[in-house]
Amino acid sequence: MLFKQQALLRQKLFLLGSLAIGSLLYLVARVGSLDRLQPICPIESRLGPPHLPEQFPLRTLQYKRGLLHEIRKGNATKEQIRLHNLVQQLPRAIIIGVRKGGTRALLEMLNLHPAVVKASQEIHFFDNEQNYARGIDWYREKMPFSFLHQITIEKSPAYFITEEVPERIFKMNSSIKLLIIVREPTTRAVSDYTQVLEGKERKNKTYHKFEKLAIDGNTCDVNTKYKAVRTSIYTKHLERWLKFFPVEHFHIVDGDRLITDPLPELQLVERFLNLPSRISRYNLYFNATRGFYCLRFNNVFNKCLAGSKGRIHPEVDPSVVAKLRKFFHPFNQKFYQITGRTFNWP
Repeated sequence: MLFKQQALLRQKLFLLGSLAIGSLLYLVARVGSLDRLQPICPIESRLGPPHLPEQFPLRTLQYKRGLLHEIRKGNATKEQIRLHNLVQQLPRAIIIGVRKGGTRALLEMLNLHPAVVKASQEIHFFDNEQNYARGIDWYREKMPFSFLHQITIEKSPAYFITEEVPERIFKMNSSIKLLIIVREPTTRAVSDYTQVLEGKERKNKTYHKFEKLAIDGNTCDVNTKYKAVRTSIYTKHLERWLKFFPVEHFHIVDGDRLITDPLPELQLVERFLNLPSRISRYNLYFNATRGFYCLRFNNVFNKCLAGSKGRIHPEVDPSVVAKLRKFFHPFNQKFYQITGRTFNWP
C-alpha cells in the first residue's frame, strides 16, 4: 500500500513539474515575440481616464490664476510665494515638436486649463549644449511658479529632430508625457520656408525659391538635405524617440484640425494628460479678421496668438508639390502605423 502511494505521489509531482516547465517555456517564447513586434497602438487605447477631479482643486486654481500672473510679471513677494506653497516644477509633459506644426498654439490653448501652467519661452535645454551643461537646476529655474497639483508644460520644437534629446529627456524623467503636433508634411515644409523667408526679407537679404531648395538641381530628386524637407519625415525622427520611450508615452495632435476645430483635439490631450475636462467652447472663439481661434480665459481676459501666425505662403510649382507628396507618402503610412493615428494627407 505504501509503495502504491509513493508511486502515485511521484506521478503527480512529475505532472506538476512538466506543467511548470511548459508554462515557463511559453512565457519565454511569448516575451521574445513581443520584443520583435512593431509598437503599434491605436490612439484611443493610450488615452488615460477622462476624469481625475479629486487630484485637482480646480476651483481654487481658477481663482488663483491672478496670483500666478502677478508672479510671472515679477510683482509677487517671496512671502506670497511661501504662503501659497508655490514651487518651480520640472515639466511632466513637453511639446517636443514639430516646428511650424502649431506648437505655440497648442501650448497657449492648453494653458486655458486651470491645472496647466506653461513656460512662457522656449527653453532649449535639451537641444542646446551650452544650456544642457548648466544642469537640471538651471532648467528648473526657467519653469514658472505653480501649485503642487498643477502640471508644468514647456515646448521646444527643435527637440523632436535633435539626436541627443530623447536620451537626455529619458534621463530626467522616463515616464514623462510627450506631445507631437503635426501638419500635412508638404504644407509644413512650405510654412517652414515662409518663416525663414520673412526673416531674410526683414534684413533685406535675398533667398532662394522654395523649389530650388526642396529639389536637387542635379538629380531632380527631393533634396533630403534641406532641413524643411527633413523635418517633415516624421517617422524617421519618431523612430529615434522610440528607442527610449514606448509609444504609449506619445500623443499625436492634428495641427491642421487645431486650426479649424481646436476643441476636439484639446479634449484628447486632456484625456492623455489625465486631466479633468475643463476646456470648452466658451474658451475658444473664432476671430474672422485673423482667421484663427482666439482664447477666452474669463469675461475680462482674452488673448489671440501673435500676428506672425498665419503667414501667407508663396505660390509653389504644382509639380514640385506633387513630387514632395509622393516622396512623403510611404513615410506617412509608416507614421500612421506606428502611432495608430491616420490623417487624410495626400
